[in-house]
Amino acid sequence: MDRPALLVGVASALGAGLAWGLVFVAPLILPDYPPALLACGRYIAFGMIALIPAWLDRRRMARLTRADWLEAMKLGLVGNLLYYTCLASAIQLAGAPVPTMIIGTLPLVIAVFANLGAERVSWRRLAVPMGVLAGGLLLVNHHEMRQLEGAHPPAGYGLGILAAVAALACWTWYPLRNAAWLKAHAAIAPGSWATAQGLASLPPAIGGYLAWGMISGRDGGFEWPLGPRPLIFVMVMLLIGLLASWLGTLLWNRASRLLPAALVGQLIVFETLAALVYAFALRGALPDPATALGIALLIAGVLLGVNLFRRRPLSAGSIIVAEPPS
Repeated sequence: MDRPALLVGVASALGAGLAWGLVFVAPLILPDYPPALLACGRYIAFGMIALIPAWLDRRRMARLTRADWLEAMKLGLVGNLLYYTCLASAIQLAGAPVPTMIIGTLPLVIAVFANLGAERVSWRRLAVPMGVLAGGLLLVNHHEMRQLEGAHPPAGYGLGILAAVAALACWTWYPLRNAAWLKAHAAIAPGSWATAQGLASLPPAIGGYLAWGMISGRDGGFEWPLGPRPLIFVMVMLLIGLLASWLGTLLWNRASRLLPAALVGQLIVFETLAALVYAFALRGALPDPATALGIALLIAGVLLGVNLFRRRPLSAGSIIVAEPPS
C-alpha cells in the first residue's frame, strides 16, 4: 500500500496505544476507587473535554446527521461504557489473571475477524505475524498464568469469565465497526468523529455515575461523589479523559481510515506494550527475562505485520479516500 499512508497510519496507532496505556495506570494511582467509578469518571471527563473542540469545530459538527449521532452513541456505549463495565465485573468476579489473558487476545481476534472482510490477505501470510504476536502475548502474561497454578476459583468465577468474553466481544466489534464507518463517511474528519463519540458518551456516563452513587450511598462504603482523594481523582480523570479518550480516539480514527482493518487489529498491541512500559516505570523495575522476550516478540510481530501490508498492493475495496483538512 501507499508508503506515506502506511507510516502515518502506524504512527497514529502507536500514538493511540501510548495514550490508551495510561488507562492501566489510573487504577494503580487510585487503588481505593472502584473500577466502575473510574470508567464512568473517565467518560464524563471525555465528554466534558469534547465540549471544547465541539464548539471550535461547530461548523463540521453541525453537518453530522441524526444517523451519525446514533452511530457515535452506539460506538460510545459498546466500545466505552459497556466494555469497561464488563471488564471491571470480570476482574471483580474472577480475579485478574484470566480476564487479563482473555482481553490480551484482542490483537489476534480482531485481526482474524477483520480478515474475513473485504480487505483480506492470505491466511498463510497473516499466520506469521499473528503467530509471533501470540507467542509474545503468552510470555508477557506468564505472571498471570503462574497465579492460576493451584488456585481455587473464586465465587462467581463462571460469570466473571462470561463478562471477560463479553468485554472481548465489545472491543472486537468496536474497532471494526468504527473503521468501516469512517471509510464509508470520508467527509467526517477523525477529530470530529472522536469529539462526537465523547459527546455521545457523556449522558450515559453521568447516568452511570449517579446510579453508582445511589447504590454506594446505601451501604456507606465509599465517599461519593469524589472519594477519599478528590483532587487526585479529578486530575487523573481529566488526564486520561484528554489523552486516553479524546486524543487516543482521534489517533485511532486516523489509523482506522488509513490502514487495512486486519493490520489495525494487530496494532492494538501497542496498548499492551505501553501499559507494560508504564507499569514497570511506576515500579522502578526492569521486566524479567520472559517478559522482556515477550515484549521483543510483540514488537517483532508488529514489524512483520506492517511489512506484510507494505508489500501488498491495495485492493479495490481498500483505496484510501483523502480526508478534508482538520
